[in-house]
Amino acid sequence: MTKIPSLLLISGSLRGASTNSAVVRTAAELAEGRAKAVIYEGMASLPHFNPDDDTEPLPAEVVRLRGLIASADAILICTPEYAGSLPGSFKNLLDWTVGGVEITDKRVGWINASVAPTGAAGAHAALRTVLGYTGAFVVDAAAAHVPVPRDAIDPGSGLVAEVSVRNALAGVISTLLTAEPA
Repeated sequence: MTKIPSLLLISGSLRGASTNSAVVRTAAELAEGRAKAVIYEGMASLPHFNPDDDTEPLPAEVVRLRGLIASADAILICTPEYAGSLPGSFKNLLDWTVGGVEITDKRVGWINASVAPTGAAGAHAALRTVLGYTGAFVVDAAAAHVPVPRDAIDPGSGLVAEVSVRNALAGVISTLLTAEPA
């Protein structure tokens, strides 16, 4: 019997009607049957990162985050760009992973959902840099630009409804789940 992989999904946005969070919720739905998808929703509860606090006992939300990362076979991120880089709250989440062993060699990919002319290139370059410091295994083929216009999201369900976008998201998930380390 083949083990069903665990997929941790993280939105880099705290905004309630976030397109990035809609992508993450849609990815959870699309992963059904292929992976056990878990959406991390505790970013707003993480304390500000301070290396002095990165000692036992760790704050409870940090323990929860690191536990979810440790138990995941792969991580899929969808984050917006703020002022040319990562949102501060999401960077804070990533800071709690630097120096930990939970994310080392973990398969990580991301969806760049931006419809802006720059395509959130600054945020995704910063994400690649930070993930390099964590030791994560960035699956380049699962680091994809899939523009998601607001009207592609069903207002009732909060999920991406446009078939072509859903198919692109499903392709990224499949690529991430089947990637083998180089």
